[in-house]
Amino acid sequence: MSRIERIWYKGAAGAIPLLPISWLFRLLVTVRRWLYQRGWLTVHRFTAPLIVVGNITVGGTGKTPFVIWLINCLRRAGYKPGMVSRGYGGGATEWPQQVTSDSDPALVGDEAVLLANRCQCPMAVAPDRSAAVTALLDNNDCDVVIADDGLQHYAMGRDIEVVIIDGQRRFGNGQMLPAGPLREPVTRLNSVDLCIVNGETVAADEYRMTLTQSYLYNLQAPSTRQAVSYFKGQAVHAVAGIGNPERFFDLLRNADVEVVAHPFSDHHAYSADDLAFSDDLPIVMTEKDAVKCMRFARPNHWAVAIEMAPTPESQVEEHLLSLLNKIDTANN
Repeated sequence: MSRIERIWYKGAAGAIPLLPISWLFRLLVTVRRWLYQRGWLTVHRFTAPLIVVGNITVGGTGKTPFVIWLINCLRRAGYKPGMVSRGYGGGATEWPQQVTSDSDPALVGDEAVLLANRCQCPMAVAPDRSAAVTALLDNNDCDVVIADDGLQHYAMGRDIEVVIIDGQRRFGNGQMLPAGPLREPVTRLNSVDLCIVNGETVAADEYRMTLTQSYLYNLQAPSTRQAVSYFKGQAVHAVAGIGNPERFFDLLRNADVEVVAHPFSDHHAYSADDLAFSDDLPIVMTEKDAVKCMRFARPNHWAVAIEMAPTPESQVEEHLLSLLNKIDTANN
């Protein structure tokens, strides 16, 4: 855990000197949102309903598994969903970019390629998320759009807001950046449509997201699948370049795998040298890391695929579809 994370999540006194900056940041965030709400800043509206899946804290909370579940939920209901994201970590010189499962993560970002691969639906990315939505709808037959992240991107008009909360770390010390992990005040949750907790819930209006399936696949032979317990009792190099690497390491430890942990920064741009360890132990990584390591994968490189769902699943599905039905009715 880095020093700043200890300040945020372990109650370190180091947050005190940062509080004046946090108070100023909170003021700026509040004023900015007010300007969008009052129409002083432009909000772009679209021809299809837009669902934002985001968070109010810095770091990974588990948005990607929920987005995958949501895409499948909408398909079951007869919708034709599409996705947009920022394309974080992508180095393309022109935006927006249409994303497919064989897109280069160096150009469009690792999470975008992972989502395109797992969801098999149209996707567009751009730092300007409104431009991404427009490009998606102009080039594809979609009747609902999912924005992966972008809760604070208020120029992108949205119809439904879903917030994912880290059930382990929640909101840390409750302070805004940089003294704490919050992008927006906790009171922001009062205005969202749905709160999904990756872990234990603490409030009556929160739904829990639980792991429904996990398995290993080999990077050189993705169709080769094994249970995560395949390496039970063995030591592996565990590689994670995500917002909360410890969550991934704990997943392996819970399967009685001996973890040699290698945390990298979120969206790390991997090279073969990063995985050139001095032994031949298996190397196990997240799916997000795997999309960037496929080009230099070796036989001992494995990834963990996970599937998660909110619980009770039927209640969350009914809630979301009811919200969409109201939007469809209002537009017709």
